[in-house]
Amino acid sequence: MAKTKIMPLGDRVLVDPVTADDKTASGIIIPDTASREKPKQGRVVAVGTLEDVKDITIGDTVLFSDYGYDEVKVDGQEYYIIQSKNLLAVIK
Repeated sequence: MAKTKIMPLGDRVLVDPVTADDKTASGIIIPDTASREKPKQGRVVAVGTLEDVKDITIGDTVLFSDYGYDEVKVDGQEYYIIQSKNLLAVIK
């Protein structure tokens, strides 16, 4: 079965959200029942075509605002489509 490809339009970026670890840095295990916030960072999978996204490349890790994205599910994988104005930073 062929994989579906997504190409964001305009100033949008397709991001694979980074999932939180099940354990904190100090070793405390977080149970599945604990409420978790949605991730606010992710890895760039595809980039739109406008000049607004020229500083962002595929593979970059980006930080984005809490509610500045649209969730999409493709081939069972969840992605976020984010406008460039809702990207806060690129982590290098």
